Amino acid sequence: MTRVPALLVGPVVLLVLAGCGGSEASDAPPDVRVSVGAQEVTFRPTQYCLDGEWQRYTVTPPILEVSPDTAISLTVPDSLADSGWSVQVFDERLEEPIGDVDVPSGTTVFDEINTSDVVPPAFYLVIVEDKGGACGELTGAWPVGFIRSDGDLSTTPSSGPPSSSPAG
Repeated sequence: MTRVPALLVGPVVLLVLAGCGGSEASDAPPDVRVSVGAQEVTFRPTQYCLDGEWQRYTVTPPILEVSPDTAISLTVPDSLADSGWSVQVFDERLEEPIGDVDVPSGTTVFDEINTSDVVPPAFYLVIVEDKGGACGELTGAWPVGFIRSDGDLSTTPSSGPPSSSPAG
C-alpha cells in the first residue's frame, strides 16, 4: 500500500481550478475510468485542451461512496498514458490541494491508491494529463469524488463541487 504524500500541488492546480474560457468542442476528449470494489465508473473531463484551445464541459464529477481500505484503480487510454499523467488529491470541496501522486510514464492502469490513504473521509482525486503544448503544461482534468463510510461527513457537500471547481 502506497501512502499519498501530503505535498502541496503547484501552479498546475491553479490552472485546473481557475480554468480557461472556451466552448464545448465537437471533438470529444478521452474518457477515463475508476474502479473501487464492485463499482466502476467511466467519466469525462471537466476541462480539456483541444486543438490548442481550452474547452470547459458542463459535467459533474462522479462521487462514489466507498469502504475504508479499498483499492482505487484508475484507468486511462493509451493516449494519456503515452503523454503522461498524474493524480492530484483535493479536499471534499475540490478547493484545497492535499497531495500529488506521480504516475510512471506509459501507465494505463494505476492502482496504488487506497481509499484510506487520504485522511479526510471525503476527497477528490483529479487525473491530470500533462503533455504540454498550446494550452501550457496542463492538457486535461478528470475529477472524481469519494466519500468513505468511516468518518464524519457532516461538512461534506451533498450536491458536488462548488462552481469555482473544474466542474464549473
